[in-house]
Amino acid sequence: MEYVKFGSTIVARIDKGEEITEQLKNIALSENIKLASVQAIGAVNDFTVGVYYADKKKYASNNFRGAYEIVSLSGTVNTMNGKYYSHLHMSAGNAEGEVFGGHLKSARVSATCEMIITLIDGTVDRRFDEASGLNIFDFTGGAK
Repeated sequence: MEYVKFGSTIVARIDKGEEITEQLKNIALSENIKLASVQAIGAVNDFTVGVYYADKKKYASNNFRGAYEIVSLSGTVNTMNGKYYSHLHMSAGNAEGEVFGGHLKSARVSATCEMIITLIDGTVDRRFDEASGLNIFDFTGGAK
């Protein structure tokens, strides 16, 4: 993985064999990112995405292996209890044009991944929300 920073934007290349969420975390920790928007495209050969069942307050995961193009990867980087936190979703298509996606748990790059991280001047922490069972943005005391 390599990246360069231009003002409030980071342009990153994640290389073959590297795991996308790990590399994003490495960049965020190296650059001390507290709040950012993320988008990416590329190719993966092993990824796991999930869907959240609100009534059960649980994620179900699906793993996909093979040749897939990232149609869309987007999300946020912020903090929870002052520590790194990311929330990403990804959709990827196969050779037949079928697209699968959801909440991104992991994705291994098969060729390359081009990522743009847009830094936001501020901090928004997260807190666990009993009602939804999710870690949600906390604007009561965690936003600056």
